[in-house]
Amino acid sequence: MKNLWNSIVNSFKSIKSWSDFANKANLTIEVIRRIILYSIAGLLILLSLAIGLGTGYVSALTSQVDVPTKHEMKTQLQDVNNSATLYFADGSKVENLQKDLEGSKISLSEMSPYLKKAIVSTEDSDFYRHKGVVPKSIFRAIISDVTGIGAQTGGSTLTQQTVKMQMLSSETTWKRKAVEIFLAMRVDKYFTKDEILEDYLNAATFGRNNKGQNIQGVQAAATGLFGKNASDLNLAESAFIAGLPQSPSIYTPYDYSSDGTRGKFKDNISLGLKRKDIVLYRMYRDNQITEKQYNEARNFDLKSDFLKPAKESNKKIKYGYIYNLLTEQARTILIKRLVKNDGVKYSDVKKDKNLYEKYETQADTELHNKNYKIHSTIDKNLYVAMNQQAQQFKANLGTTHTDNATDPTTGKAIKVSEPVQNGSVLLDNKSGQVLAFVGGLNFKKSQLNHAFDTQRSPGSSIKPLITFAPAIENGLIGSQTMLADFKTSFNKYSPTDYGQTIQNRFVSARETLEESYNIPSVNLYNYIQQHGVSSKKYMSKMGIHLSDKEYHQLGITLGGTANGVTVLEQASAFSTFANKGVHVDPYVVTDVTDPSGQSIYHHKGSKKRVFTKQTSYIIKNMLHGVVTKGTASALSYEANFNTKNIFGKTGTSNDYRDNWFIGSTQGMTLASWIGYDNFYGNNYNLSSNSTDINQELWANMANALYKEDKSVFNTSESFTKPAGVKTYKVDKETGTLTGSIGYNGITTKVNQHTTNSLYYKGSPSEMSYSDFAIGGKSKNYKLFWDNYFGRDNGYAVVKQLGENSKSTSELANENGSGRTSGFSNSTNSNESSEVVTNSASSTSSTNTNLTDSTTSNGTSETGTGSGSGSSRKSSSETETTDTTSGGGSSSTGDTVSSSTDTAGSPSLE
Repeated sequence: MKNLWNSIVNSFKSIKSWSDFANKANLTIEVIRRIILYSIAGLLILLSLAIGLGTGYVSALTSQVDVPTKHEMKTQLQDVNNSATLYFADGSKVENLQKDLEGSKISLSEMSPYLKKAIVSTEDSDFYRHKGVVPKSIFRAIISDVTGIGAQTGGSTLTQQTVKMQMLSSETTWKRKAVEIFLAMRVDKYFTKDEILEDYLNAATFGRNNKGQNIQGVQAAATGLFGKNASDLNLAESAFIAGLPQSPSIYTPYDYSSDGTRGKFKDNISLGLKRKDIVLYRMYRDNQITEKQYNEARNFDLKSDFLKPAKESNKKIKYGYIYNLLTEQARTILIKRLVKNDGVKYSDVKKDKNLYEKYETQADTELHNKNYKIHSTIDKNLYVAMNQQAQQFKANLGTTHTDNATDPTTGKAIKVSEPVQNGSVLLDNKSGQVLAFVGGLNFKKSQLNHAFDTQRSPGSSIKPLITFAPAIENGLIGSQTMLADFKTSFNKYSPTDYGQTIQNRFVSARETLEESYNIPSVNLYNYIQQHGVSSKKYMSKMGIHLSDKEYHQLGITLGGTANGVTVLEQASAFSTFANKGVHVDPYVVTDVTDPSGQSIYHHKGSKKRVFTKQTSYIIKNMLHGVVTKGTASALSYEANFNTKNIFGKTGTSNDYRDNWFIGSTQGMTLASWIGYDNFYGNNYNLSSNSTDINQELWANMANALYKEDKSVFNTSESFTKPAGVKTYKVDKETGTLTGSIGYNGITTKVNQHTTNSLYYKGSPSEMSYSDFAIGGKSKNYKLFWDNYFGRDNGYAVVKQLGENSKSTSELANENGSGRTSGFSNSTNSNESSEVVTNSASSTSSTNTNLTDSTTSNGTSETGTGSGSGSSRKSSSETETTDTTSGGGSSSTGDTVSSSTDTAGSPSLE
């Protein structure tokens, strides 16, 4: 450019005549003209390129957006003053979610003409002239956003604002803005200006009303600020309302009280009044009002026109636990959808607390302001029946303790009450559907869901899952394999049975489960670990996730978890046996539809093979004995239905902290937990007969559920023995094949009592003097054989360690069927361990403490199990492990009057 200028200067210096001047001037003008033309052309090319790139960018941003139909747009635009609706499985309504915004929809004809004019003049004076967007405003907003120069305006028309409020999220991204422009033009194409204006005036937010509630729509603003309908607003009132949408929280005259129950006037409302004057001026500028009207409205005493603050009215929530559960699960579903739409991984979002909270807030806003429909698996009749029984029985669960504590929020001394809580779940085994549950016994006092959210020690209910099923699956035991129940120690860990007792004998795997003995279970868990069997792979597939450290501790087989499990997790894992070894993930939400009626979520079942059907059959067969003669034999007379095809497991943690019973048929699994929450560091425990209490509660719920819908239980379907399950006749005392042993130099045949032992893999070992019992030691075998051949040496006499005021017979009675010694066998039609006694007399002598019992098939057998129909009144067992605490309708205890969503909290009195 410098050389060009020098050339022009030198050219002019060389002029010698006017003719030369004219020629050179023409040449210079031509050069300048060409420079200008080339510059313009270059600018046009750059501009075209920029427009092309911009168009391509916008196109790329909007290409993944589903183009809504007119019906879909209309549904979304008019979805105001709504919230998500929750439904039972039969389609009946549970509840509408509490709305974040109070309001009601009205037509444009029901609004004051002043109000319509005020909004247009203030928010979009070109509203009736543009096609949904104003290009120059958008360009100005883009320049301002990029350079930071000028006012930070969004360049949004009323149409764009309506689209943003009703069809998009509130995120501030280029993509959202591009989609907003695209949809605004589409809305303007399909709807009239009055229709768009009506939608805007019904959807916009206007701060708070005199009760401190957030309000949406001009009708709510008119009634909440001035106590009149929107059609009756005067000019000053209309101008004030029209000025609110720009910054509702700043301009609103009301705030809410510290307890959130009522409204109050702000200390300074001058900003809102000044904003009203600005609106009036714009109306006057646009010739919408006269100068006289302008001055009169400016001088109107609006402050005295506001309503006096008032208290917010409470809303009654009938099914509080369902309400909170479905809201939480629907929120998670929406979060995952929002994350997916943004092209982000949910796992990454979960790791970023701030990012997750952003999506959580966005999902909450959607649910509490849009007409989503959330359909659940909860059967209304079963839910009511189950909770009614829990309410009727709650006085029998145990003592309600009252204590002094410190409120963590205020620091003040308060009185708290600690009742026994219950969490129960009814699962459909085949589908994994949660048909009903008990979340707690008083929703008004504690919203903590004890079925889904609290983690507690599972006690002995974990034994078949973590120890016995893996042992059978890997061919390490059969149903009659003997396990040692003698005093033992594992690196200073010395487990005992219920009440710090020791059976002082060998017990079968079957009896160990029936009577929930601890020492044999620990011996077996130690044995499978030594043989390289990982319980973790089975537990994880069933939805229970424990740490490697927990798996390496022997007490885990007694429920000694670090944090515990939920009732839902334990019920779901247990249902694996009913499903022939296949675990089906449990679920509550079946479908979610958006305001336009489009399905955005449908549950897809997930199944995993955990155990073979052979292992599952054997476990069911063994656990059936728990119900017929073991620690849950009370059910044989408490249940009002046929218990022939029920199997179950009890569980109690240290010091009666937690008590469980889980029972299954082929159709359903019903799990019940009772215990104290122990808020504020309390250490309350259940009574010693808590197992008996929990079983009675379980039976009451099961009876009511069965009466309501027998098909759910499917009690008629028996445990079909699959091919591959092998039955061996074994010696009852040793669990081995019958045969001979050498005792004191004499070979003696051992076959006094035989029974059947079920195996999936492997087979019983040959008869031997020793090594027939897992965990057995030389002195244990000597004690056994000496007793077997007639010596009264204390074998099978229960030993009690530590101090306990109760006798061993009392402890045994609490533990189950009252047996203190001898052997036990469950009987049913599927070759469970019936006993066969040889007619020929034997030279050996059995334990003098053995008693006779009659089993459900009516045969007399030598053993200690009580048969079906026994009159036992108490059953309980406890494990020597550490435990961890979990952290209205008169008929269900699930009703509460509330103005806001509530979180779990203790009872305050």
